[in-house]
Amino acid sequence: SPRRRPRGEPLPAAVRGAALLEPGGGEAGASSEPAEGAVVWSRPSAELQSEGVAWEVSHVRSATSVSWHHRGDYLASVAPEGASRAVLLHQLSRRKSGSPFARSKGRVEAVAFHPKKPWLCVATQRHVRIYDLASQELHKKLNPSAKWISSLSVHPGGDNLLLGSYDKRLCWFDLDLSASPYKTLRSHSLAIRSVAFHPRLPLFASASDDASVHVYHGRVYSDLMSNALIVPLKILKGHEITSHLGVMDIAWHPTQPWLFSAGADGSILLYTG
Repeated sequence: SPRRRPRGEPLPAAVRGAALLEPGGGEAGASSEPAEGAVVWSRPSAELQSEGVAWEVSHVRSATSVSWHHRGDYLASVAPEGASRAVLLHQLSRRKSGSPFARSKGRVEAVAFHPKKPWLCVATQRHVRIYDLASQELHKKLNPSAKWISSLSVHPGGDNLLLGSYDKRLCWFDLDLSASPYKTLRSHSLAIRSVAFHPRLPLFASASDDASVHVYHGRVYSDLMSNALIVPLKILKGHEITSHLGVMDIAWHPTQPWLFSAGADGSILLYTG
C-alpha cells in the first residue's frame, strides 16, 4: 500500500504520492554519503555531458523501464528485482527520488501515469493495480487472466487501458466498465513485449517476439453507451528474431502516424505508412 505522506511542503496533486522523496545527491563532487539503498543523482562524465546527458540516477537494482508524467517534471522507474523499492518516483527539478510503496505486492513489470488523474497504474505478474496518489489509496484492481504481464499503456482519454502479456494476450480494458478485459486479442504467435496507444490518433500497436508489430485502429466514443471500436490494420515486419527475442519495444511519434520499433537484432526501425 502507498506510504502516508509526511508533513511538509506539498507537491502538486497529480504526484502527491511522490512526497516521500529523498535528496538526490546534487552536484558532482558533493561530499555527503548517501544512505544505504538510497537513489543517487550524479553528474555524468564529460563525454556523456557532451552528448546531452544531464544526470545519472543510480538504482539499487537494475531498472528496466521508465514512464513519464504528462507534466514533464516527474517520471517513474521500474526495477523488478527491487522488492519494496521496485517502483521509484523521480522529480527532475529538485533532483529527488523516492518510493511510493511501503511493501511489495509482487514482482512489478511496468507502470504508467494516468494522463488526467493523479493515478499510478502498476502491473505485477498477474494483476494491474491503480493507485490514487492524492488520497494514497488503491482505486481499482484489474484482472486480465494473463499468466505474466509484460507491458501496459493508458489511453490518452484516460478511460481505457491496454495490456500485453508473455502468454501472447493483448487485453483492452474499459476502466468504467469492468475489472475484466473488454476485449482480448490473440493475434501474435509468441510473447508480447510492448504495447502503446498513440497520444493523439485512434491507433494502438503491439510488439512481439515473433518479430512483428501489429497496428490497430482503436476508436473511443464520447457516448458512454457505445463500446470502443477495435479494427486490425496492418502487420509490420522488418526485424529478425535474435536469441529467441524479437521486437522489444515500440513508441509512437507524438503527432504523426509514425511508429518506432526496437529489436533484439540491434536495429531501430521507423514505420511511416
